[in-house]
Amino acid sequence: MNITINEELRSFIDPLTPVEYAALERSLLADGCRDALVLWRDVLIDGHNRYDICTKHGIPFRTVNNDKFDSLEDVMLWVIDNNLARRSVSDFQRGMLALRKKEIVAARAAQRAAEAPPEQAEQEPVDDPADPPWSTREDVAKAARVSANTLSQIERIRKTAAPELVDAVRSGTISVSAAASVASLPPEAQVAAVAGGRKELQQAARQVREQKAGAKPKKETVPDSPEDQVKALRAQVGELKDRVATLLTENEVLRQKLAALGGA
Repeated sequence: MNITINEELRSFIDPLTPVEYAALERSLLADGCRDALVLWRDVLIDGHNRYDICTKHGIPFRTVNNDKFDSLEDVMLWVIDNNLARRSVSDFQRGMLALRKKEIVAARAAQRAAEAPPEQAEQEPVDDPADPPWSTREDVAKAARVSANTLSQIERIRKTAAPELVDAVRSGTISVSAAASVASLPPEAQVAAVAGGRKELQQAARQVREQKAGAKPKKETVPDSPEDQVKALRAQVGELKDRVATLLTENEVLRQKLAALGGA
C-alpha cells in the first residue's frame, strides 16, 4: 500500500511527548491497531503516530478513504477543525491552527473575488456559507478559544520566532506571553536563550519587557525659556547615550554566550 505523508498536514498536530508516545506504542503492541487510518487518495490525513509505530513494529492496520474533499486545502481545513475541537490541544497550538485557517479562508475569498464576473465583483463580497466569520482578530481568537491578546502574541511568535523558540513554546518550556517577548530578539539571541533553558528564557523575556517599558516616552512639561529647552534636550541626549551603552553591554553578553555555545 502506497501511503503519502504530507509534512504540512502533519505539522498541524503537536508531536506526542515521549511518555505519550511510549504509552501509545505499548497499547498498539498489546492490542493492535483497532482504529483505521484515514486517507484522502493516498495521503494520510489522520493517524500519523499510529502509522509510524505500526510501520516500525510491523503491526497490521486498516485504512479508510475519505473522498469528500476536492482539494488539499479542503483536507487542511478538515484537519484544522478536528484539532480545534480537541480539548487536549494547547492554547498555543489552537492559535496556530486558527491563524492558518484564517490564511486559507482569506486566500479562497480572494480567489473567488478574482474569478467573479466584473458585474459581480463590483458588488459587496459574499462570504462562503461553509466558512465561519474570520474577518477580525476577535473572530479568530473565539475559534481558537483564546483571548485576542493571546492570539496577537501567538501571531508574533509565528512570524518572528526561531524554530527552537517555537519548539520551546510547544513543549511548555516557556509561556506564550514570555515567548512573544523573546521573539522580538535577533534569531541568534533567541537560540542562545533556548539553549540556556527555562531560566535563561525567562530572564530574556524579562529584559525585553524592561527595555520596552524604559523606552516609553515620559510625559514632561515643555520648558518655557530657550535655556531650559537646551538643558532638557541635553538631558535627553545623556539618557539616550546611557541607554545605548546598556544595550551594547547586553548585546556583548549575548554574543559571548553564543560564542561559548559554538565552541562547546
